[in-house]
Amino acid sequence: MKKGIIILLAALLTGSAAFAQEEKPAHFKLYGFIRNYFIADSREVNAGTNDLFMYMPKDKNMQDGIDLNAGFNWRYLSLTTRLGLDVSAYKFGTMNLSGKVEADFYSLSGTSSSAIVPQLRLRQAFVKLTWDNNPLALTVGQAWHPMGADLPHITNLESGAPFNPFNRSPQATLDVTAGDFTFTASILYLNHFLPTGPDGKSTVYYKYGFPEAYLGATFKKGAFLAKVGVDIVNSKPIGYVGYNKKSDGTYDETTLVRGYTMDKRISKANGILTAVSPFVFFQYTKGLFQLRAKAILAQSGEHMNLLSGYGVATLDDVNYKYTYTPMQDLAAFVSFQYGKKVQVMSTFAYMKQLGTTADLADPAKLIWMNTAADTKIQQAFRATPTVAWNIGKFTVSLEYDLTAAAFGRGSRNVRGMYDGIPEWILNHRFICMTKFNF
Repeated sequence: MKKGIIILLAALLTGSAAFAQEEKPAHFKLYGFIRNYFIADSREVNAGTNDLFMYMPKDKNMQDGIDLNAGFNWRYLSLTTRLGLDVSAYKFGTMNLSGKVEADFYSLSGTSSSAIVPQLRLRQAFVKLTWDNNPLALTVGQAWHPMGADLPHITNLESGAPFNPFNRSPQATLDVTAGDFTFTASILYLNHFLPTGPDGKSTVYYKYGFPEAYLGATFKKGAFLAKVGVDIVNSKPIGYVGYNKKSDGTYDETTLVRGYTMDKRISKANGILTAVSPFVFFQYTKGLFQLRAKAILAQSGEHMNLLSGYGVATLDDVNYKYTYTPMQDLAAFVSFQYGKKVQVMSTFAYMKQLGTTADLADPAKLIWMNTAADTKIQQAFRATPTVAWNIGKFTVSLEYDLTAAAFGRGSRNVRGMYDGIPEWILNHRFICMTKFNF
């Protein structure tokens, strides 16, 4: 009897082990770099991160015949020094998990130039799931936007923005691989990189709309890689419609104010803005040479750091409903890189405003553009020759950045463009970067 019970228990244990899921521990890899930038500009620039993340030169500011925005200026900073942790090789049954947590010293605190202190901010935090003998891969968390992941060959901090989409967002991205093709579908939430509107950059315009969506396909074979995709954003630009409040507490019933912050007497205006932005990307790699090219026809692409925007097309003063029209913006770049120990690289980029897709109800007021740079810019060009020396894990690079912007003159027309002849303004930026990878 005892022998029979022992045999039965052994069989049950063996059977349980057969159904148990095998678990393998994860591997961890700490990485990062210490990076320093020395930057000099020939004039004042529209830029973030203590002028490291440069968008465009500033327009003229003439007083007594002198342009106050002209003149040499410089800065030397250790911002964007980075820390990261890669997690890989975790396995539970047939499921494989990897992930990344990445932060850098970027955000600035303090209100005066003598009290600005870099703070650690989250860059990426995602987990990627794959399964044995399965073409699916699921990425969940904050990662590069599918349209911003392929950057030009450049060492400047802005990585080609606003000529290249620049965005990292919380997302759920599904990749399906079939031979040489990978098909991608993403749902994204705008977080760090925001749309603009009546009250500036804010999540409020987006969270009342629908999730941002991306659909794309990648072809990779041998030295060639190509991508096509489209980004769709549905947002609700919240504004207010009502009458101005006078100093005595009453309202001026003769002047109806639409679409920008005022005394919130009447409820929020409503309406959905739909913006569709297709793009193409090409890459060729052979030996130590690599060529990249990208073009995007963006609608309301300010959440991707493009110089775009939108405006109001029609008004309903009875129900306070708006319809919106996006500004179209063509942005493109071509870049190359050659070498290993000594690398030579260069990027050539161009952007142009193409106007809104429909007439604006009020071109003077009811239009909102990317506030990161001057909203009068109609087109721009950038060229950045670079040479970098890689000494083991230590890199020194020298880069020259020529950015020319055409500023609109006159008044805006019904498509958001300027009627006058644009004026070109140049900035010469000189960059020395040192980086120690670990």
